Amino acid sequence: MVPTPETRARQTYTILDRTSPPDITFLTQTDPFKLLVSVIMSAQTTDRQVNEVATVLFQRYPTPGDLANADLDSVKAIIKSTGYYNAKAKNIVGTAQALVENFGGQVPLDMEELVSLPGVGRKTASVILGQIAHKPAIIVDTHFTRVVQRIGITHEKDPQRIEQEVARLLPSEYHYRFSMIVNLHGRQVCHARKPQCEICTVAPFCASYPL
Repeated sequence: MVPTPETRARQTYTILDRTSPPDITFLTQTDPFKLLVSVIMSAQTTDRQVNEVATVLFQRYPTPGDLANADLDSVKAIIKSTGYYNAKAKNIVGTAQALVENFGGQVPLDMEELVSLPGVGRKTASVILGQIAHKPAIIVDTHFTRVVQRIGITHEKDPQRIEQEVARLLPSEYHYRFSMIVNLHGRQVCHARKPQCEICTVAPFCASYPL
């Protein structure tokens, strides 16, 4: 009998939850403002690069007020190695300004308010909601998408539809943890080009095994 997407999702959670570290983070910043800016910078680059750049950026601009008043060219120079630095610099300075002007310098913990900030989409907002607010959050990035599609949990391609479908298959208290353990599995085992199916604990019920 072919497992249903819900069965695949629950089995994936059970196995990976048991074999994954209890706490999983990819970006080192834990302050809500600094984490938010770090996630904005993380597009199309490595977490290691973001973590290195963030250290320098926040030494220079430690608060939303500082970054809101920053010289844009100076910010570009600091974050240049993360790629797409013109757009990223504009977004992180714009986000800092919006936090100061609209939210009293505090990071809002609401999806609609978060996505109103420059450069903040649902993925970025979900990181903040899950890690900072400890709210249910499905974080759909390339690693997560690849793994849930391969396993057969969803065949959707649009990130928001993936988010909605996976959220529907699991209890809300599993959402954030599921996002992190699946992401880690994608980084460590279910690689884009050469997935390590021979050591994958999820392989027995994965729709793509054998490839």
